[in-house]
Amino acid sequence: MHNALVIDDNRSTADSMVRVLRALGIQARAAYGPGPGMSILGHEKPDMVFLDINMPGVSGFEILSYVSREPRLADVPVFVCTSDDQPQTKDQALKNGARDFLVKPVTVDALELALKKVRLI
Repeated sequence: MHNALVIDDNRSTADSMVRVLRALGIQARAAYGPGPGMSILGHEKPDMVFLDINMPGVSGFEILSYVSREPRLADVPVFVCTSDDQPQTKDQALKNGARDFLVKPVTVDALELALKKVRLI
């Protein structure tokens, strides 16, 4: 069974994503904000990461950059999940290593499609 880490500073959004992932048969847990997310990534290697961009302190782009540069995590697919649907935000996310760009609220269909693209379901 695959495991996922959801990093989002909004608890209800993170918990909702965890529930949807679990319904798809993926073991998932939430990190409420960039600090807890970075702490988990510092000592664990999830099979996939779902990452909010607009968070206080450390942005999702900084976490995406860290995952891409860190040899231990470089092969972990990161899916950006944000309410910022601007084309430049999407371009920046994909150029910095995100496997897909999902706009909140993320639908089950969009999530399934993104996971199928990288053969995680």
